[in-house]
Amino acid sequence: MNTADIAAKLTWRRSSYSTGSGGECLEVAPTPTDIYIRDSKAPTGPVLGVTACAWSDFIAYAAR
Repeated sequence: MNTADIAAKLTWRRSSYSTGSGGECLEVAPTPTDIYIRDSKAPTGPVLGVTACAWSDFIAYAAR
């Protein structure tokens, strides 16, 4: 399955901190096993997929 197929089937969420005025923002689409991430300004662009465990580790690291 290619990136466009994956992106079209997911429910994307944007941070509540996003102003919607063109700033840098990511969108995430969680699934039971993976988290997909994309640039909100380029929704048809590349999608990064990471395991839920890797995402959890990243969030914990970023919070420190």
